[in-house]
Formats: sequence, C-alpha cells, structure tokens
Amino acid sequence: MATANTPRKILVTSALPYANGSIHLGHLVEYIQTDIWVRYQKMQGNIVHYVCADDTHGTPIMLRAEKEGITPEALIDGVHKEHLADFSEFLVAFDNYHSTNAPENKELSESIYKKLKANGKIATKTIEQFYDPVKNMFLPDRFIKGECPKCHAKDQYGDSCEVCGATYNPTELINAYSAVSGAAPIRKETEHYFFKLSECEQFLKDWTRSGTLQGEAANKMGEWFENGLNDWDISRDAPYFGFEIPDAPGKYFYVWLDAPIGYMASFKNLCQAKGLDFDEYWSNDSKTELYHFIGKDILYFHALFWPATLEFSGHRKPTQIFAHGFLTVNGEKMSKSRGTFITARSYLDHVKNPEYLRYYYAAKINSTMEDIDLSLDDFVARVNSDLVGKYINIASRTAGFINKRFDGKLAPSVNNVVVNEIKLSAQTIAENYEIREYGKALREIMRLADAANGFVAEKAPWVIAKQAGQDAVLQQVCSDALEMFRLLTLYLKPVLPKLAENIEKFLNIASLSWNSVDSSLVQDHTINAYEHLITRIDPKLIETMTEANKENLQATAAPQAHSEQHHAAHQQNEANAEIAEAEYISIDDFTKVDLRIAKIVSAEHVEGAEKLLKLTLDIGEDKPRQVFAGIKSAYDPATLIGRLTVMVANLAPRKMKFGLSEGMVLAASDEQGGPFILSPDAGATLGMRVK
Repeated sequence: MATANTPRKILVTSALPYANGSIHLGHLVEYIQTDIWVRYQKMQGNIVHYVCADDTHGTPIMLRAEKEGITPEALIDGVHKEHLADFSEFLVAFDNYHSTNAPENKELSESIYKKLKANGKIATKTIEQFYDPVKNMFLPDRFIKGECPKCHAKDQYGDSCEVCGATYNPTELINAYSAVSGAAPIRKETEHYFFKLSECEQFLKDWTRSGTLQGEAANKMGEWFENGLNDWDISRDAPYFGFEIPDAPGKYFYVWLDAPIGYMASFKNLCQAKGLDFDEYWSNDSKTELYHFIGKDILYFHALFWPATLEFSGHRKPTQIFAHGFLTVNGEKMSKSRGTFITARSYLDHVKNPEYLRYYYAAKINSTMEDIDLSLDDFVARVNSDLVGKYINIASRTAGFINKRFDGKLAPSVNNVVVNEIKLSAQTIAENYEIREYGKALREIMRLADAANGFVAEKAPWVIAKQAGQDAVLQQVCSDALEMFRLLTLYLKPVLPKLAENIEKFLNIASLSWNSVDSSLVQDHTINAYEHLITRIDPKLIETMTEANKENLQATAAPQAHSEQHHAAHQQNEANAEIAEAEYISIDDFTKVDLRIAKIVSAEHVEGAEKLLKLTLDIGEDKPRQVFAGIKSAYDPATLIGRLTVMVANLAPRKMKFGLSEGMVLAASDEQGGPFILSPDAGATLGMRVK
C-alpha cells in the first residue's frame, strides 16, 4: 500500500461480458459504477489501470457461430467491436479491453493449470455426464435444465440453482432435458479434470472473512461452507470452443477456468504495450491493490474458485471484491414485452446523452448488494431537476453577464461563505466516492447546488444589472457563482466526464483534479463565451425508446409431436418468460385487488415532475391517502377537486422522490390522447368497493 505522500498503485477490473449478446442497461450498472470509481482514483493522483475483456469461450459461442455459418473467431471479433463501441460511447474508459481468446490468456491458463497440478490440486476421475443423442455432444452444465434437486425449483441450469443458490452435478437434476435440442439426454461416461476445491476450505474461510468481501457477501459464503465445498470440474469435452488442456487431447478448459484469468491476460497485454511490470501486480508478495467489480450472481466463482486458483498457483489474491445487485426497470425485471429490456445502443439511438444515465445510476448506487431500480419517470424528473434545474442553472443565469458586460473577465476571489461551504464538503464527498456510496456523494453535491442557487436567487444579478453604478457588485456576484459552479463540476467529474470537459473549456481552465479544490478562479481570468451545455430530457424520447424495444411475443412455434412438447416448451426460456407475462390472470388474482371509489380532496402540481400531480384522496377512512398520478398532461389540478374516481386501495405504498404514494388511480389512454381518469356512474359514493 502507498503512503500518504505517494500514489497508490491500483488494478481494477469489471466482470467480462459474454460475447454472445449485446450490452444492455443492466450490464451498464457495473461498468458505470467501476468507471466512476476509477476516474475518482485517477483524479486523486493514484496510478490506476482499468482492464476488461470479452469472455469468448464455451458452447453457446460455438453453437451460435454454427447457426450463423461463421467461425467462432469471426463471431467474437464482431461482438468485440460492438461491445467496445457501446462502452466507449457510455464513457467507460478502459485502459485495455481485450479478449479471453488471446495468446496471453492461453499462456497464463496453461501455466496456472500446471502449477495447480504440481501442487496436487488437480485430479482426474471418470464421471457420468449427460450426452445429447440428437446433437452428438456432451452437454455443458448451462445446456442442461431441469428441477433443482435441493429446492425443486423448475427450469434450473445444470450447475447451479438461481432460486436457492445451490450448486450440484448436472446428473442430479430431476427431469433433465437438453436446452440445445429439447431431447431427453442420455448418460455417458467420460474422464474429467477437477480442481480440489474441497481441500481449500480453511484457506477460503479465512480469506472470505478477512475484509475482502462485503459483510452480506461473506455471510453468503458462510452458507456455502455449511454445505461443504465440492471439487470443481474444470474440463469439457470436444466439441468445445476454448483452450485445449495440455497433454489431454480432446479435453478443454471450462470457460470459468480461463475467464477470470482473462483479467490477468488483459493486464499482461497492457503491460506489453505500455512497458509495465506484470509481476509487480500479480506476484504473491505484491504491494499493489487489486479490485474486482462484479454482479452478485457470480460471487460464488469470484469469492471461492478464483482466490483458491490464485493461492495455489502462487499469485496474489484480490484486495477486495465489490459485488452489486441487479437492475430493475420501473420496479420489475427488464421485459421485452414492456419495452424495458433496453440495449445500450437503443438508449444511445433514442436518448442520445449517456451522461444522463451515468448520473441516474450514480444517484442510486451504494456499497451494498441491493438491487437498484431505473424508474423511467423518475429518471426524466431527476435529470431535469438536478442537472438542468440546479447544476447547469448556476452558470446559465450568471455567465452571460460576465461575457457581455465584462469581456469575459472575472472579479478577484473573495471570502464567500457559500464558496467556503462547498470547499469544506470535499472530504465528505471524496470519502463517499472511495467507499462506492455514490448516492450519498450526489445528494451532498445537490445540497451544495441548492446553496449556490440560493446565493444567486438572493443576489439577483438580473436586478443588479439594471442598477446604475453596480457593475463591480454584478461582476463579483457572477464570478462567485461561477467559482461555485467550478467546484461542483470538480465533484461531478467522475460521473459526468464529458460535460466536465466541456465546462473546463468554457471556464478556460486546466483539467480538474481533486486537489483543484484548493485553487480558485483568479482576478482577470477570462472565461469563454457561454454556450448551451445540456438540454432537458423530453419524456417523449423515453416513450419512443420503450415502444421501439417492445417485441410481439405472442406467436409461438408450430405444433410439435407429442413426445417433444414438454421439452420444447423450455428451449427458449427467455421468450417463454416474456410470453407468460401476457397470459390471463385468474379470478383469484383479480379478487386480491381492492378497488374503491375515491373523492379527490385536493390536487396540485409537483415541483420538478414532468408528468405527476399530487392527489389527496378520501375513500372513507380516518386518514386521506396521498397518491402521485401521471396525469399532469391532461388536467388542470383545479378541475379535479371534488371529482370521484377509482383507486387501487391495497397497492403497497411506494416511496418516491417527491414523497410517499399510497395507492394508484385508474386512468386510460391511447395514441390519440390521455391519460383520462376513470369516474364512476351517478349513485356511486366514496369508499364503495368496485366489483
């Protein structure tokens, strides 16, 4: 570790995206989280290398390439270009983005395997494995599905259960079927290679409780230790796209063996290009720092298999592993039928500005493994309110006076109370970036932006400009406001790097680093002409994006022979899950919904909300309900007071940015108009149940 006077040397990775699909908004949570942390560390003057790579091996790649009539190499090359373009446009600044199908990875995988073998950690044994009689191939774990032998959840993969987290052998699955052909697999013997993970249990118990994991992650490890660790099957049979195991013809490294080694390989490739010392970062006595950012779904591999592989091959272990939760959209899993399974490219095509999403994610991200939600309405409201209404507003209301009245020259720096307050928050904000509490950092920054706007509103430069003999006051007020704006830009730079760069050009200053907080805009410093920096998000862009991403998933495959029907129903698991969303609900489901006649007691606009009105509803209870309804475009609030409508009374309260919403009013809309609230016939009275 570095001392206080020397920079830290840090290697950072994000999980390797699989080269069998496009980057989507769920993936971007991790890469944006990592990039913000890396940018913050670099602003602190630390030496940071951020590497990643495409995860390119395995049966899915082989089968997709076969289906497309191209080689696996051609497939992964095209995907690599697509992934890198998406990451670049979202301003994820890797120092190196490589591929696991690279010579560095082959060399390192073979070397590590040989060291594990020399240390007695590799064993071979004949196992019984599922074999697809239609495709004439052994089935990888992820291409066998069936009922979990532990919790009996249906349609689970052959290596682990996504419901209870258990790991097991594929042959333990109940009612197994091939996800490739749908056929019932047969059992066939084959010799496989195993890493003796069971012998590493004490090391792993110590390591996982040494501060390398978040508390909740370490607790999850404890659950797995209670069940005992199984030896890890690290081989697969041909045909397989990957690296052949040395001295084992027809046997290939399982993708999860060489994929994390891809972190090392990508860094080695960077070392060769930049003249860096690979061993300084990966030797067992390394003094550098190593951090992995991953999703909680791959914690098992990164917190058990990976450190054990490193330990018993003579390499350093991660300093820390940072696991994060999943992304939901509008409170639910991403859905193709709803148009919320959105790719990175689709977002860029419709919304354009990637920094809006970077900001919103940062406002939601913390240091835990909790899932985060992308509420599309809140996304629009928060970006428009925080970035445009608060942050950029400071410059847009003051810079013009400096340009027009003072030839762009600023007044000397003075002892301004608000400037001092903003500077005093530097340490708090830095600490929150360091521990990945980005939401806390941004809340503090926006609190300071409110203080800056309060200063501008109080001084009212637009009023001073009309008063004779007040030029010096006007120049000072606007100069102080721009100094506040500079400091806020410094704090936001890890999140909004492109916008910060444009503001640095506007302010005519050098690239901001964290120690820039100790400087200031000096007397007679000349800024450039103010130009529009960002625009508000038009809610229609979000609507267009979700419509463009909706898929018609009602059509199903042609009728099949009776013997195939059961297994074929599972071949397209993602599509089937989406089709299920459109199926009918039962009368029992419907009776759970408590619909009541409600009287609108009051209605008012919600500051900062594009679509919402705040309604106070009386349904005959002791206390009225507060509901936020997306009907602003159709109604003047005053016209709603006293009207009767229908509300869902037993909807779980939802905490929103603007307050607690305690239900939902029913409304209708289509392409021609709306939303229009539903009103009952004459005779209905408040509190009545709708049946």
